[in-house]
Amino acid sequence: METTSEPWGITPSGERVKLFTLSDEITVKISNYGGTIVSIQAPDRSGRMGEVTLGFNTVDGYINSDFYLGATIGRYANRIANGEFYIDGEAYKLAQNNGPNHLHGGIKGYDKVVWDAELLESGLRLSYRSTDMEEGYPGTLEASITFTLREDRLEVDYLAVTDNPTVVNLTNHAYFNLAGGGSVLRHRLWIDSDRYSPVGENMIPLGKHDVVEGTPFDFREATEVGGRINDGHVQLERGGGYDHNYVLNQISNPQIRVTEPESGRTLEVSTTMPGVQFYTGNFLDGSDKGRNGPINRRSGLCLETQFFPDSPNQPDFPSTILRPCEKYIEKTVYRFTTES
Repeated sequence: METTSEPWGITPSGERVKLFTLSDEITVKISNYGGTIVSIQAPDRSGRMGEVTLGFNTVDGYINSDFYLGATIGRYANRIANGEFYIDGEAYKLAQNNGPNHLHGGIKGYDKVVWDAELLESGLRLSYRSTDMEEGYPGTLEASITFTLREDRLEVDYLAVTDNPTVVNLTNHAYFNLAGGGSVLRHRLWIDSDRYSPVGENMIPLGKHDVVEGTPFDFREATEVGGRINDGHVQLERGGGYDHNYVLNQISNPQIRVTEPESGRTLEVSTTMPGVQFYTGNFLDGSDKGRNGPINRRSGLCLETQFFPDSPNQPDFPSTILRPCEKYIEKTVYRFTTES
């Protein structure tokens, strides 16, 4: 395992950004701008290395993008209805940056800050101190993310502590394309989940989980991503495709598997988190110019391991409240293999 670092630009506010490279059986590049996974190179069935994520060649691409490519998301990933929530009877108001909703931490979430960085023997640790009421969230939150590369696996460990009660939901927003280009609709997906969270017109969960059986949301057997995406189901029309939380069964390891048949590349995802937001890049519109040209609709898929959307307002969902003397400790592992 090798680790290196290099200068990678300066933000508009004058902060210096670095790019870190972790190399083993796969090669991962991570920037401390936004805690961003910039690149993952993995072999195909013939051993040829190729890019499997969407991204940019320069930090300016990430600074100017609105699509969270590869970014660490916080303080709260996904949507919070009406940009508000309560803790112990006290109301907190957040930015409404997604229609009426709060999305991915607000106007300047963790994807838009420069993290402190420390190279480790087998990886990289990023740290960020989010002050009390930053983006409307109570409590000063000390967060760290450790990226560890072990052969064909990228392990991502999340840790956070707070000095006052707050809500926390951290994830990574990598867009995967195991073919290295084109659409992801021919990728085959398996998710160990019997239930998903249907949403209303504003993409907020309705407070219950529906069974996937008999619906286009059933990926309990490996199925083409695009096989049922246009079948007229009201939930797919509502999100323009898949953009939904799945309740993971948590009885298998991994819980998610994606395979691209032409290259043979396979991504396995294991996580301690209770859910995953499966998103098919429905809002990508070609306005971002990535490594290989315009980043078009459905050219990448996201597997955002997470707690559930709008949990602070959903009493039947797992709690995302973090209190002093508690620790937020979660882990997600991405393993890249091949099928013959």
